[in-house]
Amino acid sequence: MRRFLAPLCALFFTTPTLAADLPPLLTYKELSARPKEAGGVRITYGAQPQQFGELWLPGGNGPHPLVILVHGGCWLAEYEGFDLMGPMSAALRDQGIAVWNIEYRKLGEAGGGYPGTFQDVAAAVDHVRTLAHTYPLDLDRIVLSGHSAGGHLSLWAAGRGSLPADSPLKVKDPLPVRGVVSLAGIVDLRDYHARGPDACGGPGTIDRLIGSAERPGNPFADTSPGEAPVKDIPLTLVSGTRDAIVPPGFAQHYAAKAAGPELRELEIDGAGHFELITPQSDAWPVIQADIRDRLRR
Repeated sequence: MRRFLAPLCALFFTTPTLAADLPPLLTYKELSARPKEAGGVRITYGAQPQQFGELWLPGGNGPHPLVILVHGGCWLAEYEGFDLMGPMSAALRDQGIAVWNIEYRKLGEAGGGYPGTFQDVAAAVDHVRTLAHTYPLDLDRIVLSGHSAGGHLSLWAAGRGSLPADSPLKVKDPLPVRGVVSLAGIVDLRDYHARGPDACGGPGTIDRLIGSAERPGNPFADTSPGEAPVKDIPLTLVSGTRDAIVPPGFAQHYAAKAAGPELRELEIDGAGHFELITPQSDAWPVIQADIRDRLRR
């Protein structure tokens, strides 16, 4: 199911807008300059410096539905991604949803890339079972949501059950989730490698991430959701129509392969890349409503 969503002021018979009249899009520089959002409890899930997350809990006794957030930043250590998810974490918490915002090793950090980045995300996700021993989390109502490179990692984590049997990333009994909400996610690494813009460093970044030079055969097989699209997990692919980093065509390409009754493709008119993780944006009510709906299922 594909829907185009516009801000309320543009829903009815508006005069066509020229490109020069469009409002400026949020940038990475603007978001990273904003004060960091406080309110999460920092918890480690491993011994490495980057193996931690922040748990944001709403008021009340629970058990609370949970969103596992996976930040973007091109899988590169040079880009701050974790703190950019703070406003989204706070906004969801204020709506009665617990949030586990996770960090992981990235390219440029010891152990980043293949297999470390993937193993970290998997370990952080599966650590939710441990968290539930101490905190009032509802293990039957969990959704994964990631932005950009985190959209790739969140969908990958949800579909780990279908990884090749000989992959070192294969684990027994990965945490089940009710759905995935990908926000401008790079959900097909092969497709982005072939025709993606250079915003993340071009094909070389993906080659480094999946270890192309060191791994014979098909290094996409256990790293890219596009190789074996998951059709048994409800999935929402959200794109901004003005996103130049991950244009909507990449979600469209993946959706054509993963089509199913529980797939939604949402294109938000006028939104760019970073509006999708900004609670003050026109895109946010649409995204929040979809997350809440996925948690109800």
